[in-house]
Amino acid sequence: MLAIRSGVRVQRLKMNDPPRILVVDDSEENRDIIVTRLRAHGYETSEAADGETGLAAVSECAPDLILLDVTMPKLNGIEVCRRLKSNGNRPFTPIIILTARTDTKDVVAGLDAGADEYLTKPVDHAALVARVRSVLRLKELHDRVQAQADDLAKWNRSLELRVAEQVAEIERVGRLKRFLPSQLAHLIVSSHDESILESHRREITVLFCDLRGFTAFAEAAEPEEVLAVLREYHAALGVLIDKFEGTVERFTGDGLLVLFNDPLPCPNPVERAVQMAIEMRDEVASLATKWRHFGHELGFGIGIAHGYATLGCIGFEGRFQYSVTGKVANLASRLCDEASNGQILVDANVHRAIENLADVEAQGDLVLKGFSRPVKAFSIRGLSSRP
Repeated sequence: MLAIRSGVRVQRLKMNDPPRILVVDDSEENRDIIVTRLRAHGYETSEAADGETGLAAVSECAPDLILLDVTMPKLNGIEVCRRLKSNGNRPFTPIIILTARTDTKDVVAGLDAGADEYLTKPVDHAALVARVRSVLRLKELHDRVQAQADDLAKWNRSLELRVAEQVAEIERVGRLKRFLPSQLAHLIVSSHDESILESHRREITVLFCDLRGFTAFAEAAEPEEVLAVLREYHAALGVLIDKFEGTVERFTGDGLLVLFNDPLPCPNPVERAVQMAIEMRDEVASLATKWRHFGHELGFGIGIAHGYATLGCIGFEGRFQYSVTGKVANLASRLCDEASNGQILVDANVHRAIENLADVEAQGDLVLKGFSRPVKAFSIRGLSSRP
């Protein structure tokens, strides 16, 4: 029967607990000698008196090392070793076989069966301790490598999962960006909330800009020239829109409508719009100088308005567009129509918000298409030099 000596724990509760060694020998005297020597060096021990009991003990006490006699009743040590080593589900457990000094055939058979070391009887104390330490170092190294392999496998599974999630998110963003502004697509995917696409009312700042003289240019120039100018124009403005975190609501050829404070709320939307407009004017002025060398006479105008609007998706199944509806968007467009080359026209709401930020010139009351009453307009000349 399996004998668990007093003071011996069946399971190692901590990594720094002393190693457990199972001694399997049908001679009680031999077991007593080996156990006494092992305990003197701080090892925990358990014992089994035959091969069958030894197999059961391995499952019960999960030893770090097995000292296994070859010649035993019921089941000899070679067969026990073979069964333990052939079980691929069992953690690696080193085995030292114990054999009579003259039984070299037992050594060969034991090593062929999977034993890791051997000791000859009668067991020498120094040899016992040396073999045990050597094999336990092997066990420790194996366990460390296995733990690292398990950690790596877990990390790989986690990485594969994250990559799959990111790929799915990229694909979803790509699908949404076909008909939604980039910021809105990313917001929906990251929040997993599409309720923002529902119609809602919000106070926003709208900037509308387009090129002066573009219609005449498009009629006279080759289509390839028109497309090259538009690409250069959109690329330059796109950098500034990203810089000031605006949302492109639509492209209309050379026209561009940009929203601030929707779908993502932002501080000081009016100031952002005005600062972006000034940088846009400077950037397009540089482009216009370049275009002039190719015979293209193009200018640039901007209109900015601030107020409440209704925002949400419009369109039909399979083709939607995030759109703004309301007077504020129309006002920005009409102010842009009235702006001369290099001019930034704004409404009274924008003027009140930035009168200490920019140098402003009153333009009086403008009669704008679609508005029953004249609209007060102001021209932004640049950022204010006043403190």
